[in-house]
Amino acid sequence: MNKVRAKPRQILLSKRANIFYLEHARVLQKDERIIWLTETGEDVEQYFNLPERNTALLLLGKGTSITDAAMRRLAESNVLVGFCGSGGSPLFAAAEPVFLTPQSEYRPTEYMQSWVRNWFDESKRLELAKALIAERIALTSRAWGRNSELLQRKIDLPPSAVEKLRQRSAAVPDTQSLLLAEAEWARALYAGLSAGHGLSFTRQEGIGAKGSKEERVNSFLDHGNYIAYGLAAVALNGLGISYAFPLLHGKTRRGALVFDIADIIKDAYVMPLAFTCGSDLRIKDSAFRAQLIETLQDADALDFLFGFIKQLCENSI
Repeated sequence: MNKVRAKPRQILLSKRANIFYLEHARVLQKDERIIWLTETGEDVEQYFNLPERNTALLLLGKGTSITDAAMRRLAESNVLVGFCGSGGSPLFAAAEPVFLTPQSEYRPTEYMQSWVRNWFDESKRLELAKALIAERIALTSRAWGRNSELLQRKIDLPPSAVEKLRQRSAAVPDTQSLLLAEAEWARALYAGLSAGHGLSFTRQEGIGAKGSKEERVNSFLDHGNYIAYGLAAVALNGLGISYAFPLLHGKTRRGALVFDIADIIKDAYVMPLAFTCGSDLRIKDSAFRAQLIETLQDADALDFLFGFIKQLCENSI
């Protein structure tokens, strides 16, 4: 009689501690564990355990592979797997990471039903978008106010930008107007961080170059944003909400809701750290990613996203 392997005991997605980004590695299952092997060309390769039961997101970058057995076990543990370009961002600016969502688990339906019910009502959808912007302002204000590096450099949120976004988001008649207000907000944040770090910064996605400090900041923003996208995807997938029902971003991009949710933590955590690390020529990509992951863990960012999305749904039922 064959012994049936016990299903891994789950840790709540919102409480999981680990995010992994791997390059030039093979991910496989060995002795009821998930491991990854380095591909260094040495006679004896190193391998490391990947604690899948306490992992929310696995990003596979340049030169990686994964076996079907490993994917099956990761799906059982409800780990979201994404493929991306070098450094954690796409190889090309137009490319998007592909997230493989586990299909071995059922999802609650009440959150998706609530979301869809409000999404098809234009006025309610706009109210949800305004709530998203309000939370984005609130979280960014709290996070920047506790950021020791920003405090040391005397960088804070421009009061005029905060008030302007609040007033405009309360009065706008449609999503397009809200998007324009949001774009002005982002430019104001970039300008404040750029001036505080003594940079002449212009946002350019996907340039990939890392020579000047400004280019390094752009590169770190790309890398950090895709970690934020991963966390947003984990939260939405865990609650059973399709990525195809955005509040602000393009209605023709089926993953646009991921970008909406990720924006909340991008302003608060990714943007300041990208400027801080990009301004220090000694900090490498891997160090930036490690510091960002630690920052997001310390802030309980994933738990926050779960709670906020649930609140949006419950307040609109």
